[in-house]
Amino acid sequence: MPIDTVERFLAALPPPDRERIRKLPHAEQQGLAEAWEAELREDIDLDVLSELSPPAAEHEAAARVLHRRPV
Repeated sequence: MPIDTVERFLAALPPPDRERIRKLPHAEQQGLAEAWEAELREDIDLDVLSELSPPAAEHEAAARVLHRRPV
């Protein structure tokens, strides 16, 4: 069974951010998760990092999304 995009996004966040995002409406969580997936797909630097450490790439992408779209 595939893991939900929102849950994957939340798992990439540090605990304080994770809890803050969990309190948002699901539509906002989904929008952030979609931006996170786009960041992972489109950023070439993250491709390189992903080869070395997928969790580190996911964390970096999540941090970038929250930096651009503060909640």
